[in-house]
Amino acid sequence: MKAGTARILSELRRVFSTTPASPNTALFSALRLLAKWRAEELKAPAIAATGGMVAGGPFAGMRFEDGATEGCFLPKLLGCYEAELHAYWTGLRRDRHYRTIVDIGAAEGYYVVGLARMFPEARLIARDTNHEIQPFLDRLATANGVRDRIEIGGEFGHADFAAYADQPTLLVCDIEGGERELLDPAKAPALGRFDIVVEVHEGKGTDYCDELARRFVATHDVTKVPELPRTVIFPHRYQPRDQLDRMISMWEFRSTPTPWLVMRARDFPPRLAG
Repeated sequence: MKAGTARILSELRRVFSTTPASPNTALFSALRLLAKWRAEELKAPAIAATGGMVAGGPFAGMRFEDGATEGCFLPKLLGCYEAELHAYWTGLRRDRHYRTIVDIGAAEGYYVVGLARMFPEARLIARDTNHEIQPFLDRLATANGVRDRIEIGGEFGHADFAAYADQPTLLVCDIEGGERELLDPAKAPALGRFDIVVEVHEGKGTDYCDELARRFVATHDVTKVPELPRTVIFPHRYQPRDQLDRMISMWEFRSTPTPWLVMRARDFPPRLAG
């Protein structure tokens, strides 16, 4: 028996041996465990079908066979990950010329490397407080030929924004709820001139997406982007898979709503020469 299969069976026994609030609670937990197990089993077939290259979306062609350090892998490889944002990335590429892109919560580097390929004129600042994942980011950037333009580091605070206040800057933020404290223009006035794309982790019963948006309505054109159903054109070699496998391949492991805010600064700095 594979080690991963044995681990899942052990987890399932634990789920059903404890006394849940209701039988449905145990069944739902078991369903998530089994779906994650199946997603792990599908990694190798997906890499074989795509050649380890992102198959669609704005980052198509990016090498991505090393795996995700957080959350899902298959939607990123297939190119349907956070598909709600795809049109916004291509729109920003059309309309903006960034000198700097700051990615806070960069994880394994899916976004920072994808954006480095999309914006070849920009330098990129990748930040994550989990230092153990930095080697993954380093390998992904190197594999895609953009390592020389990416600065990798740890914590990023209010005072750090000031260094980019007068240059065309995009901020990408996914910090598991920490955005409520970090994205405060009263503490970091430079944010008033950044374009910002932030994932909002509202959680269960704690709606603060609108509160966060209100902080920026005076300086930005703010768009709330909700989650939408997934559609994907699977690679030819992946299409014959069972329908359930294809559904699991699009699952992003989310358990609560995570809308996004796309905020374009009105007083955006002009493109710099050189």
